[in-house]
Amino acid sequence: MADVEYLQSIIRQHPDFPKKGISFLDIFPILRDPIAFETLITHFVHHITSQTIPKSLHKKVDVVVGLDARGFLLGPIVALRLGASFVPVRKRGKLPGECVSATYMKEYGTDTFEMQSDAILPGQSVIIVDDLIATGGSAKAAGELVKKLGGVTVEYLFIIEIMFLKGYQELDAPAYSVIQHCLD
Repeated sequence: MADVEYLQSIIRQHPDFPKKGISFLDIFPILRDPIAFETLITHFVHHITSQTIPKSLHKKVDVVVGLDARGFLLGPIVALRLGASFVPVRKRGKLPGECVSATYMKEYGTDTFEMQSDAILPGQSVIIVDDLIATGGSAKAAGELVKKLGGVTVEYLFIIEIMFLKGYQELDAPAYSVIQHCLD
């Protein structure tokens, strides 16, 4: 079984969560299985080193940005494997020091993300990672934070993409998802 099919077989679907009409795709079974988690991280790193970096201007990744909260589970490991720094994007009021902010529309309302203002240097190459892209609002906000600090987003990475929502169209750089989820 190929790695994508293997990972897809482990993800659980929870209908009507967190509210009626929403089908929640649960990645936590991947994280509980060391082989599956390693497969996921290796898949991401292979994609970055074989596809993303060769096409990038500077031929390297300086920073991996992880979105609150599941991006925190993936980003530091990917960053470590790439020899890059990790930068968290958090919800408003959760980071110390001076921050830049971006407000975005979510599936269920609005929210604000923040990043520490000294986290990315001008010109650094950045990859943004999260578990899932739906409408693209949170990833777009993270990209805006990177741009405010002068960084260059070279790619957005997701475990799952909800295809019919076309969230990648909101983004300012290419997007890669391991699993493309279509409605059943």
